[in-house]
Amino acid sequence: MGDNNNNDNNVNLPPGFRFYPTDEELVVHFLHRKVSLLPCHPDVIPDLELYPYDPWELDGKALGEDNKWYFYSRKTQNRVTRNGYWKALGIEESVNNNTTYKKVGTKKYFVFYVGDLPNNNNNNSSSPAIKTNWIMHEFHLSDSASASTSSTRSSSKRRSSNKIDYSKWVLCRVYERDEDDDGTELSCLDEVFLSLDDLDEISLPN
Repeated sequence: MGDNNNNDNNVNLPPGFRFYPTDEELVVHFLHRKVSLLPCHPDVIPDLELYPYDPWELDGKALGEDNKWYFYSRKTQNRVTRNGYWKALGIEESVNNNTTYKKVGTKKYFVFYVGDLPNNNNNNSSSPAIKTNWIMHEFHLSDSASASTSSTRSSSKRRSSNKIDYSKWVLCRVYERDEDDDGTELSCLDEVFLSLDDLDEISLPN
């Protein structure tokens, strides 16, 4: 997948425009329209192949607002970058419609580690990777929301030679926790997971 973020107009917001979307708005007004092949105005969130990039390289490539970076990416299990990898926290948070309380999507949590991805088959690997303060929220449509877009995608694909399966898109929000902040930029889950030394010891309820 090629990046379409080389044009600054795809990354920079118009003068006076601030981007402070809620989780619901990211899923419903941006990701859902992306998957449905519907226009989004303003079209400010770029497509980006995340995993070649370390999080500190996103500036100028993703949509940046107040030390947060937003972009669309394809679903993948390979979250290894040049200098590290994104580690899943093993939890999903529901994103609900504020009016109907119906689930419209999910938010998955990741933390960035600098170093080599652990190899379970090699206990004599290099020194352990170092956990950073970089956090990623990866937004997915709910199964019902994905199903509701199938007819729209089918109709659009018949009119287009583009063979990309847009149901495979996710929307990502990446930011770095400031050691000196008061925690207001983080959700409760972010605070809990960043305070733990060993994420492998987490036991979460079903």
